Amino acid sequence: MTLSQLGAFVFVARLGSVKAAARALGVSEPAVSQSLAQLRRHLGDPLLTRSGDRMVLTEGGRRLLGIAAQIVALGAEAVAAVQPGRVGLHVVMDAGLAEYVAGPLVCLFTQRKSVDATTGVAATAEIPLLLSSRLADVALGAQVSGEGLVSRPVLRCRLIVVGSPRGRRDQWLVGPSGTDPLSDTSRLLRLLRVPESQVRVFANQTAAWKAAAEGSGLAPATAHLVASQLRRGELVAVETAATPLAAYWYATTLEPPNRSVAAGTFLNFLTTPAATQVMRTPEDGIPRSRFRPPIHVSIWS
Repeated sequence: MTLSQLGAFVFVARLGSVKAAARALGVSEPAVSQSLAQLRRHLGDPLLTRSGDRMVLTEGGRRLLGIAAQIVALGAEAVAAVQPGRVGLHVVMDAGLAEYVAGPLVCLFTQRKSVDATTGVAATAEIPLLLSSRLADVALGAQVSGEGLVSRPVLRCRLIVVGSPRGRRDQWLVGPSGTDPLSDTSRLLRLLRVPESQVRVFANQTAAWKAAAEGSGLAPATAHLVASQLRRGELVAVETAATPLAAYWYATTLEPPNRSVAAGTFLNFLTTPAATQVMRTPEDGIPRSRFRPPIHVSIWS
């Protein structure tokens, strides 16, 4: 029995599928399936069975889940205890923030603090498990609730709808965050009662906005992130019944007694004027001489 096997089991149990667990852990689906199969053989119990489109716990799996989650978290604490001098920070964000904000924000933070920082992408539903398992230190994006978690608003923003002046109005163009049912983009689409058949998903947010500028449809957007395209006339704001929609970016961590020192330091940094400026105008960048790119890593114990 290994930490990887227990971690795979906990993530599949909590997220409901091998695919979701693999995405959260940053590994392939066969890797998760193999770890789960090894644990099943070792314990002599299927642990999880399929019911419809979800994996559900067997009686043995229910008894194991709480213990396994504690072991995975203790494994992360053990690493920290053995390497007390290593100061690291892993920040996860939704896809849109990771695309536009992660680089300049984390770079500015590491300039000011002697911290090795990495970033990753996570869906909102995955965040409580990533934080409680110590596989992430801070999550930036939508508000997240859960036992032992604290969500703090760090930036107020507005969602708008953009498109081309003479473009289509019957198609909606979204980035990967549009597939997250708990994201602000999905919240806006629900308020506007947009049918799924009219939604097209692009590989990244930039591609969705580019398609909107070319007239392919409408795209939800965070107002300050498309301000330059609006000024240049590449995009125009389109009035809808639900926009502008007030929204917040939240930073979510474990409660103070359980969060890492680096996580607390990053939370304090997010309230500084410099961090706010970077989140509002990430396209301004930073001087080349001061740039140190963040490292993007897969999450696997």
